[in-house]
Amino acid sequence: MIGLAWPPWCGISKAIPAPAKDFKIPDIALPADLTIEHFGQRRGFLEQLNRSLDKIQKDPSLQRWSTWQNKAIELIRTKETQNAFAIEQESEATRDRYGRNRFGQSVLLARRLVESGVSLVQVNWTRGQDDPDNAPAWDTHAKNAERLKTVLMPPMDQAYSALLEDLLQRGMLDDTLVIWIGEFGRSPKHNAAGGRDHWGHVFSGALAGGGVQGGTVHGASDRQGAYPLDGRVEPQDLTATVFHCLGFAPHTEIRDRLGRPLAISKGSPIEAIL
Repeated sequence: MIGLAWPPWCGISKAIPAPAKDFKIPDIALPADLTIEHFGQRRGFLEQLNRSLDKIQKDPSLQRWSTWQNKAIELIRTKETQNAFAIEQESEATRDRYGRNRFGQSVLLARRLVESGVSLVQVNWTRGQDDPDNAPAWDTHAKNAERLKTVLMPPMDQAYSALLEDLLQRGMLDDTLVIWIGEFGRSPKHNAAGGRDHWGHVFSGALAGGGVQGGTVHGASDRQGAYPLDGRVEPQDLTATVFHCLGFAPHTEIRDRLGRPLAISKGSPIEAIL
């Protein structure tokens, strides 16, 4: 069907010149610099690209990524998530008990997440606005004793004890493993700035709940606090203990993307504290 329209309002028409002899409809013919052969090559490349994209879309790893993406979106949209993060629902007394600081309120939020069913929560002690450049957070390269006494240990002890108390009162401590640890220790000797530098030979950690015997002290260092003297525990033993408390044997295997078996830990559970 071809429809021809004539505007009734048009009383005067202007002559339209006839098309040129070399007139071509735009975008129908190939450009002058593109031959049929080159056009065929481009089309072949497009088909190859489409096949590759189709293959990627069907790849299981991409489907898993899409699944986790959808879960993340749904997690943000659910009322349960919003409720878990609504720390303002806690009483003023409870918030005061954990400490009105970023770390204390983060620990309180961690308790709320665990109550909501989150299986793993990590709380980091981040650098504060007033932390000096030469000794930020727990990296006490200067005035170690002073910072421990005034800045670090008071809020840590306040939040940590409040968390354990709340978990115990709610009947959750036996099922929740709480780990307080850093990635290395501090040097046994003070430097010129009264600080203690990085030291990986010996350091301590604290575990509570989740199958750990309360009040147990395991291991000891030498008199200088420089090297282990008794009950040496290595990082892989800590991971083995964590997995043991979660119900997994250290030799449990998982497989990487190439299908190779990997043990979840190469250590042994610390039987003395269990």
